[in-house]
Amino acid sequence: MERIALFPGSFDPFTRGHESLVKEALRLFDKVVIAVGDNISKRGLLTTEQRIALIADRYADDSRVSVTSYNILTGDFARQIGAVAMIRGIRNTTDFNFERSIEATNRRLFPEITTVMLVTPDEYAHISSSIVRELIAFNHDVSQFMPEGIDIKNYLL
Repeated sequence: MERIALFPGSFDPFTRGHESLVKEALRLFDKVVIAVGDNISKRGLLTTEQRIALIADRYADDSRVSVTSYNILTGDFARQIGAVAMIRGIRNTTDFNFERSIEATNRRLFPEITTVMLVTPDEYAHISSSIVRELIAFNHDVSQFMPEGIDIKNYLL
């Protein structure tokens, strides 16, 4: 039986930090489904379609990774795709406290789905999509924060 992990997020944009978590998740699971959701509390840079295209381009040669969007409760989507786990990234204690609350709720609602919190490697822990969006807004080069070979300018309107 294929062990599927769901990696949900807004991924606006998908960074080297996200990429490092996918790499680690692939050591633990047979397949990782990256699910792009819209966070209405965040000001967006890329459309959902642009985010999907960027991530799909990064993983075009890896059949173990797929990317899609979703617009239902994350746990319901995880059930829908047959995921046994949800991947959550932790950069610092603030992330941990936030994710811990979500995990506790998900455990009550979706007890068959395990939340796996992966710690972002030190070299990427300072990277956040919010910081990358701000740098882009001020016309700074963000290539060092993006997955190798991904030029964010190719995905902007």
